[in-house]
Amino acid sequence: MKNLPTALVGQPVDAIDTPALVIDLDAMERNLTAMAAFAKQHGMRLRPHAKMHKSAVLAKLQIAAGAVGVCVQKTAEAEALAAGGVHNIYISNEVIDPAKLARVAALAQQLAALGGRLAIAVDSLQGVQRLAAAFSGMAPGLIDVLVEIDVGQGRCGLPPGAAAVPLVQAIARHAPLQFAGLQAYHGRAQHFRTLAERRAAIEQVGQDVRRTVAALQAAGHAVPLVTGAGSGTFLLEAASGVYGELQAGSYLFMDRDYASNEPDPAQPRFEHALFVKSQVISRCASHAVVDAGHKSHAIDSGLPAVHGLALSYGNGGDEHGILTGDALPELGDTVWLIPGHCDPTVNLHGVMIGVRGGLRQGVVEQIVRVDARGALT
Repeated sequence: MKNLPTALVGQPVDAIDTPALVIDLDAMERNLTAMAAFAKQHGMRLRPHAKMHKSAVLAKLQIAAGAVGVCVQKTAEAEALAAGGVHNIYISNEVIDPAKLARVAALAQQLAALGGRLAIAVDSLQGVQRLAAAFSGMAPGLIDVLVEIDVGQGRCGLPPGAAAVPLVQAIARHAPLQFAGLQAYHGRAQHFRTLAERRAAIEQVGQDVRRTVAALQAAGHAVPLVTGAGSGTFLLEAASGVYGELQAGSYLFMDRDYASNEPDPAQPRFEHALFVKSQVISRCASHAVVDAGHKSHAIDSGLPAVHGLALSYGNGGDEHGILTGDALPELGDTVWLIPGHCDPTVNLHGVMIGVRGGLRQGVVEQIVRVDARGALT
Protein backbone atom coordinates (compact mmCIF):
# COMPACT_ATOMS: atom_id res chain seq x y z
CA MET A 1 0.00 0.00 0.00
CA LYS A 2 1.68 3.18 -1.21
CA ASN A 3 -0.60 5.72 0.45
CA LEU A 4 -0.76 5.00 4.16
CA PRO A 5 -3.62 6.63 6.09
CA THR A 6 -1.16 8.76 8.09
CA ALA A 7 -3.75 11.52 8.48
CA LEU A 8 -5.37 9.30 11.12
CA VAL A 9 -2.41 9.68 13.48
CA GLY A 10 -3.47 11.81 16.43
CA GLN A 11 -7.16 11.28 15.70
CA PRO A 12 -9.58 9.57 18.12
CA VAL A 13 -10.63 5.96 17.61
CA ASP A 14 -13.97 7.16 16.27
CA ALA A 15 -12.19 8.55 13.20
CA ILE A 16 -11.16 5.07 12.02
CA ASP A 17 -13.33 3.96 9.10
CA THR A 18 -14.75 0.46 9.13
CA PRO A 19 -13.95 -2.30 8.69
CA ALA A 20 -10.36 -1.84 9.87
CA LEU A 21 -7.72 -3.93 11.59
CA VAL A 22 -6.73 -2.26 14.86
CA ILE A 23 -3.95 -2.97 17.35
CA ASP A 24 -4.42 -2.08 20.99
CA LEU A 25 -0.81 -0.95 21.47
CA ASP A 26 -0.99 -0.99 25.27
CA ALA A 27 -2.17 -4.62 25.35
CA MET A 28 0.33 -5.64 22.66
CA GLU A 29 3.23 -4.13 24.57
CA ARG A 30 2.19 -5.91 27.76
CA ASN A 31 2.17 -9.17 25.79
CA LEU A 32 5.58 -8.34 24.34
CA THR A 33 7.04 -7.64 27.78
CA ALA A 34 5.54 -10.77 29.33
CA MET A 35 6.99 -13.10 26.69
CA ALA A 36 10.40 -11.42 26.71
CA ALA A 37 10.54 -11.75 30.50
CA PHE A 38 9.53 -15.42 30.32
CA ALA A 39 12.26 -16.25 27.80
CA LYS A 40 14.91 -14.42 29.83
CA GLN A 41 13.82 -16.02 33.10
CA HIS A 42 14.01 -19.52 31.59
CA GLY A 43 17.26 -18.99 29.67
CA MET A 44 15.55 -19.51 26.31
CA ARG A 45 16.21 -17.84 23.00
CA LEU A 46 13.08 -16.27 21.53
CA ARG A 47 12.53 -16.23 17.77
CA PRO A 48 8.89 -15.21 17.19
CA HIS A 49 7.01 -16.16 14.05
CA ALA A 50 6.72 -12.98 11.99
CA LYS A 51 4.35 -14.76 9.59
CA MET A 52 1.77 -13.79 12.19
CA HIS A 53 2.08 -10.00 11.80
CA LYS A 54 4.10 -9.78 8.54
CA SER A 55 5.47 -6.42 9.69
CA ALA A 56 9.09 -5.28 9.81
CA VAL A 57 8.17 -2.66 12.41
CA LEU A 58 6.74 -5.26 14.77
CA ALA A 59 9.58 -7.71 14.09
CA LYS A 60 12.12 -5.06 15.05
CA LEU A 61 10.07 -4.27 18.16
CA GLN A 62 10.28 -7.93 19.19
CA ILE A 63 14.03 -7.99 18.56
CA ALA A 64 14.52 -4.81 20.56
CA ALA A 65 12.70 -6.53 23.44
CA GLY A 66 15.17 -9.44 23.37
CA ALA A 67 14.28 -11.78 20.50
CA VAL A 68 17.30 -13.10 18.57
CA GLY A 69 15.47 -12.77 15.26
CA VAL A 70 12.25 -13.94 13.65
CA CYS A 71 10.84 -16.91 11.75
CA VAL A 72 9.02 -16.76 8.44
CA GLN A 73 7.52 -19.48 6.25
CA LYS A 74 8.10 -18.08 2.77
CA THR A 75 11.08 -16.73 0.86
CA ALA A 76 9.07 -13.65 -0.08
CA GLU A 77 8.27 -13.00 3.58
CA ALA A 78 11.97 -13.10 4.37
CA GLU A 79 12.72 -10.70 1.52
CA ALA A 80 10.01 -8.26 2.61
CA LEU A 81 11.18 -8.18 6.22
CA ALA A 82 14.83 -7.87 5.19
CA ALA A 83 13.89 -4.87 3.04
CA GLY A 84 12.33 -3.38 6.18
CA GLY A 85 15.54 -3.73 8.19
CA VAL A 86 15.19 -7.16 9.84
CA HIS A 87 18.56 -8.89 9.56
CA ASN A 88 18.22 -12.21 11.43
CA ILE A 89 15.65 -14.43 9.74
CA TYR A 90 14.88 -18.15 9.78
CA ILE A 91 12.82 -19.63 6.95
CA SER A 92 11.35 -22.44 9.07
CA ASN A 93 10.10 -24.26 6.01
CA GLU A 94 11.43 -26.29 3.11
CA VAL A 95 12.36 -24.53 -0.15
CA ILE A 96 12.89 -26.84 -3.13
CA ASP A 97 12.44 -24.75 -6.30
CA PRO A 98 15.84 -23.74 -7.78
CA ALA A 99 14.61 -20.25 -8.64
CA LYS A 100 13.51 -19.68 -5.04
CA LEU A 101 16.77 -21.11 -3.74
CA ALA A 102 18.69 -18.60 -5.88
CA ARG A 103 16.72 -15.90 -4.06
CA VAL A 104 17.55 -17.55 -0.73
CA ALA A 105 21.25 -17.47 -1.61
CA ALA A 106 21.11 -13.82 -2.63
CA LEU A 107 19.31 -12.93 0.59
CA ALA A 108 21.85 -14.83 2.70
CA GLN A 109 24.65 -12.81 1.12
CA GLN A 110 22.73 -9.57 1.61
CA LEU A 111 22.09 -10.24 5.29
CA ALA A 112 25.66 -11.40 5.93
CA ALA A 113 26.97 -8.14 4.44
CA LEU A 114 24.82 -6.28 6.97
CA GLY A 115 26.07 -8.39 9.88
CA GLY A 116 22.91 -10.51 9.89
CA ARG A 117 22.13 -14.15 9.38
CA LEU A 118 19.76 -16.34 7.36
CA ALA A 119 18.67 -19.87 8.29
CA ILE A 120 16.49 -22.43 6.55
CA ALA A 121 14.91 -25.83 7.23
CA VAL A 122 15.44 -29.04 5.22
CA ASP A 123 13.86 -32.49 5.45
CA SER A 124 15.30 -34.40 2.47
CA LEU A 125 18.63 -35.24 0.86
CA GLN A 126 17.37 -33.69 -2.36
CA GLY A 127 16.60 -30.53 -0.44
CA VAL A 128 20.15 -30.41 0.90
CA GLN A 129 21.60 -31.03 -2.55
CA ARG A 130 19.54 -28.30 -4.18
CA LEU A 131 20.39 -25.88 -1.39
CA ALA A 132 24.08 -26.70 -1.79
CA ALA A 133 23.87 -26.13 -5.54
CA ALA A 134 22.35 -22.69 -5.01
CA PHE A 135 25.19 -21.79 -2.61
CA SER A 136 27.99 -23.33 -4.66
CA GLY A 137 31.21 -21.33 -4.44
CA MET A 138 29.91 -19.01 -1.72
CA ALA A 139 31.52 -18.27 1.63
CA PRO A 140 31.86 -21.07 4.19
CA GLY A 141 29.08 -21.22 6.76
CA LEU A 142 27.00 -18.61 4.93
CA ILE A 143 23.61 -20.10 5.89
CA ASP A 144 22.40 -22.00 8.93
CA VAL A 145 20.58 -25.22 8.05
CA LEU A 146 18.21 -26.95 10.46
CA VAL A 147 16.91 -30.47 9.89
CA GLU A 148 13.19 -30.71 10.47
CA ILE A 149 11.71 -33.73 12.21
CA ASP A 150 8.00 -34.48 12.35
CA VAL A 151 7.09 -34.49 16.03
CA GLY A 152 3.34 -34.73 15.52
CA GLN A 153 2.34 -32.03 13.07
CA GLY A 154 1.96 -34.58 10.27
CA ARG A 155 3.24 -32.12 7.68
CA CYS A 156 6.91 -31.61 6.81
CA GLY A 157 9.80 -33.33 8.53
CA LEU A 158 11.66 -36.62 8.81
CA PRO A 159 10.66 -39.37 11.23
CA PRO A 160 12.39 -38.82 14.59
CA GLY A 161 15.56 -40.81 15.18
CA ALA A 162 18.32 -41.96 12.85
CA ALA A 163 16.70 -40.60 9.67
CA ALA A 164 18.28 -37.22 10.42
CA VAL A 165 21.84 -38.58 10.32
CA PRO A 166 22.29 -38.77 6.50
CA LEU A 167 21.03 -35.20 6.13
CA VAL A 168 23.46 -33.82 8.68
CA GLN A 169 26.26 -35.76 7.00
CA ALA A 170 25.25 -34.27 3.65
CA ILE A 171 25.16 -30.75 5.08
CA ALA A 172 28.68 -31.23 6.43
CA ARG A 173 29.98 -31.98 2.92
CA HIS A 174 29.09 -28.49 1.66
CA ALA A 175 31.12 -25.65 3.13
CA PRO A 176 28.55 -22.84 2.69
CA LEU A 177 26.00 -24.85 4.70
CA GLN A 178 26.28 -24.82 8.49
CA PHE A 179 24.32 -27.42 10.45
CA ALA A 180 22.58 -25.37 13.14
CA GLY A 181 20.27 -27.85 14.85
CA LEU A 182 16.80 -29.38 14.69
CA GLN A 183 13.42 -27.91 13.81
CA ALA A 184 10.81 -29.65 16.00
CA TYR A 185 7.45 -27.88 15.87
CA HIS A 186 4.15 -29.50 16.84
CA GLY A 187 1.64 -27.00 15.49
CA ARG A 188 -1.44 -29.10 16.17
CA ALA A 189 -0.59 -29.31 19.86
CA GLN A 190 -0.96 -25.54 20.13
CA HIS A 191 -4.71 -25.93 19.75
CA PHE A 192 -5.41 -28.99 21.87
CA ARG A 193 -8.04 -27.57 24.14
CA THR A 194 -7.16 -29.27 27.42
CA LEU A 195 -3.95 -28.77 29.32
CA ALA A 196 -3.64 -32.53 29.79
CA GLU A 197 -3.69 -33.09 26.02
CA ARG A 198 -1.03 -30.47 25.44
CA ARG A 199 1.19 -31.85 28.18
CA ALA A 200 0.95 -35.38 26.81
CA ALA A 201 1.74 -34.20 23.29
CA ILE A 202 4.83 -32.22 24.29
CA GLU A 203 6.05 -35.05 26.51
CA GLN A 204 6.04 -37.26 23.41
CA VAL A 205 7.77 -34.49 21.44
CA GLY A 206 10.54 -34.44 24.04
CA GLN A 207 11.06 -38.17 23.66
CA ASP A 208 11.20 -37.85 19.86
CA VAL A 209 13.73 -35.03 20.04
CA ARG A 210 15.94 -36.86 22.53
CA ARG A 211 15.95 -39.94 20.31
CA THR A 212 17.01 -37.85 17.31
CA VAL A 213 19.72 -36.01 19.25
CA ALA A 214 21.06 -39.33 20.55
CA ALA A 215 21.25 -40.77 17.02
CA LEU A 216 23.13 -37.72 15.77
CA GLN A 217 25.53 -37.72 18.70
CA ALA A 218 26.21 -41.43 18.18
CA ALA A 219 27.18 -40.60 14.60
CA GLY A 220 29.54 -37.88 15.81
CA HIS A 221 27.37 -34.83 15.25
CA ALA A 222 26.67 -32.32 18.00
CA VAL A 223 23.25 -30.66 17.94
CA PRO A 224 23.73 -26.94 18.64
CA LEU A 225 20.04 -26.09 19.03
CA VAL A 226 16.51 -27.46 19.07
CA THR A 227 13.92 -24.90 18.06
CA GLY A 228 10.13 -24.98 17.91
CA ALA A 229 7.19 -24.35 20.26
CA GLY A 230 4.22 -22.04 19.90
CA SER A 231 1.94 -19.78 21.90
CA GLY A 232 -0.14 -22.70 23.18
CA THR A 233 2.68 -24.84 24.59
CA PHE A 234 5.87 -22.80 24.93
CA LEU A 235 6.07 -23.30 28.71
CA LEU A 236 6.05 -27.06 28.17
CA GLU A 237 8.85 -26.92 25.59
CA ALA A 238 10.85 -24.61 27.85
CA ALA A 239 10.46 -27.09 30.72
CA SER A 240 11.30 -30.13 28.58
CA GLY A 241 15.06 -29.72 28.84
CA VAL A 242 15.56 -30.25 25.11
CA TYR A 243 14.60 -26.92 23.55
CA GLY A 244 16.85 -23.89 23.38
CA GLU A 245 14.64 -21.61 21.31
CA LEU A 246 10.93 -20.75 21.25
CA GLN A 247 9.07 -19.79 18.07
CA ALA A 248 5.83 -18.54 19.63
CA GLY A 249 4.25 -15.76 17.57
CA SER A 250 0.53 -15.35 18.24
CA TYR A 251 1.15 -14.29 21.85
CA LEU A 252 1.66 -10.74 20.55
CA PHE A 253 -1.98 -10.42 19.42
CA MET A 254 -3.72 -13.47 21.00
CA ASP A 255 -6.62 -14.47 18.78
CA ARG A 256 -9.97 -16.01 19.69
CA ASP A 257 -8.86 -19.57 18.91
CA TYR A 258 -5.91 -19.50 21.31
CA ALA A 259 -8.11 -17.96 23.98
CA SER A 260 -10.37 -21.04 23.70
CA ASN A 261 -7.64 -23.25 25.18
CA GLU A 262 -7.79 -24.28 28.81
CA PRO A 263 -5.15 -21.98 30.34
CA ASP A 264 -1.97 -23.27 31.92
CA PRO A 265 -1.72 -21.52 35.30
CA ALA A 266 2.08 -21.53 35.07
CA GLN A 267 2.17 -19.87 31.66
CA PRO A 268 1.93 -16.08 31.23
CA ARG A 269 -1.52 -14.85 30.28
CA PHE A 270 -1.78 -12.73 27.17
CA GLU A 271 -4.42 -10.17 26.28
CA HIS A 272 -6.35 -9.71 23.07
CA ALA A 273 -4.55 -6.96 21.18
CA LEU A 274 -5.84 -7.35 17.60
CA PHE A 275 -9.36 -6.35 16.66
CA VAL A 276 -11.49 -5.71 13.62
CA LYS A 277 -13.39 -2.47 14.08
CA SER A 278 -16.85 -2.81 12.52
CA GLN A 279 -20.06 -0.81 12.44
CA VAL A 280 -23.74 -1.75 12.59
CA ILE A 281 -25.23 -1.01 9.16
CA SER A 282 -28.61 -2.74 9.52
CA ARG A 283 -30.84 -3.78 12.41
CA CYS A 284 -34.11 -5.53 13.00
CA ALA A 285 -35.80 -7.15 15.97
CA SER A 286 -33.93 -10.44 15.64
CA HIS A 287 -30.42 -9.36 14.68
CA ALA A 288 -27.99 -6.60 13.79
CA VAL A 289 -25.64 -6.59 10.79
CA VAL A 290 -22.08 -5.27 10.84
CA ASP A 291 -19.91 -4.37 7.84
CA ALA A 292 -17.11 -6.89 8.57
CA GLY A 293 -17.48 -10.19 6.74
CA HIS A 294 -15.02 -12.82 5.57
CA LYS A 295 -12.98 -10.29 3.59
CA SER A 296 -12.11 -8.64 6.90
CA HIS A 297 -11.16 -11.67 8.98
CA ALA A 298 -10.11 -15.27 8.37
CA ILE A 299 -12.50 -18.06 9.34
CA ASP A 300 -10.23 -21.13 9.12
CA SER A 301 -10.22 -21.33 12.92
CA GLY A 302 -13.82 -20.32 13.30
CA LEU A 303 -15.77 -17.10 13.41
CA PRO A 304 -14.70 -14.09 15.48
CA ALA A 305 -15.89 -13.30 18.96
CA VAL A 306 -17.58 -10.04 19.86
CA HIS A 307 -15.44 -8.08 22.29
CA GLY A 308 -17.07 -6.79 25.47
CA LEU A 309 -20.66 -7.60 24.51
CA ALA A 310 -22.85 -10.66 25.16
CA LEU A 311 -23.43 -11.20 21.45
CA SER A 312 -22.76 -13.98 18.97
CA TYR A 313 -21.27 -13.35 15.53
CA GLY A 314 -22.82 -15.33 12.68
CA ASN A 315 -21.77 -15.91 9.09
CA GLY A 316 -23.13 -13.15 6.87
CA GLY A 317 -20.88 -13.72 3.86
CA ASP A 318 -18.06 -11.70 2.35
CA GLU A 319 -19.06 -8.24 3.60
CA HIS A 320 -21.46 -8.82 6.50
CA GLY A 321 -21.57 -10.30 9.96
CA ILE A 322 -24.82 -11.12 11.77
CA LEU A 323 -25.04 -10.37 15.48
CA THR A 324 -27.57 -12.03 17.75
CA GLY A 325 -28.23 -11.66 21.44
CA ASP A 326 -30.47 -10.01 24.00
CA ALA A 327 -29.06 -6.47 23.80
CA LEU A 328 -28.45 -5.67 20.16
CA PRO A 329 -26.41 -2.57 19.26
CA GLU A 330 -28.04 0.31 17.43
CA LEU A 331 -27.48 1.51 13.87
CA GLY A 332 -24.09 3.18 13.58
CA ASP A 333 -22.71 1.64 16.77
CA THR A 334 -19.12 0.39 16.76
CA VAL A 335 -18.60 -3.34 17.38
CA TRP A 336 -15.12 -4.73 18.01
CA LEU A 337 -14.41 -8.26 16.77
CA ILE A 338 -11.69 -10.63 17.97
CA PRO A 339 -10.46 -12.62 14.93
CA GLY A 340 -10.54 -16.39 15.11
CA HIS A 341 -7.02 -16.65 13.65
CA CYS A 342 -4.73 -13.65 13.64
CA ASP A 343 -2.18 -14.75 10.97
CA PRO A 344 -4.43 -15.00 7.89
CA THR A 345 -6.56 -12.11 9.16
CA VAL A 346 -3.52 -9.82 9.07
CA ASN A 347 -2.79 -11.00 5.53
CA LEU A 348 -6.18 -9.62 4.41
CA HIS A 349 -5.20 -6.06 5.34
CA GLY A 350 -2.67 -3.58 4.00
CA VAL A 351 -2.22 -1.80 7.32
CA MET A 352 -2.91 -2.20 11.00
CA ILE A 353 -3.93 0.90 12.93
CA GLY A 354 -2.20 1.21 16.29
CA VAL A 355 -4.28 2.82 19.03
CA ARG A 356 -3.02 4.05 22.40
CA GLY A 357 -5.32 4.50 25.37
CA GLY A 358 -7.88 1.77 24.72
CA LEU A 359 -10.54 0.99 22.16
CA ARG A 360 -13.12 3.41 23.55
CA GLN A 361 -11.19 6.58 24.33
CA GLY A 362 -7.91 5.86 22.57
CA VAL A 363 -6.03 7.86 19.98
CA VAL A 364 -4.38 6.61 16.80
CA GLU A 365 -0.64 6.61 17.40
CA GLN A 366 0.80 4.55 14.56
CA ILE A 367 0.04 3.07 11.16
CA VAL A 368 1.73 -0.31 10.83
CA ARG A 369 2.30 -1.50 7.28
CA VAL A 370 1.74 -5.21 6.58
CA ASP A 371 5.01 -5.48 4.63
CA ALA A 372 4.70 -9.14 3.67
CA ARG A 373 1.02 -9.12 2.80
CA GLY A 374 0.43 -11.69 0.06
CA ALA A 375 4.07 -12.81 0.16
CA LEU A 376 3.24 -16.40 -0.80
CA THR A 377 6.28 -17.48 -2.85
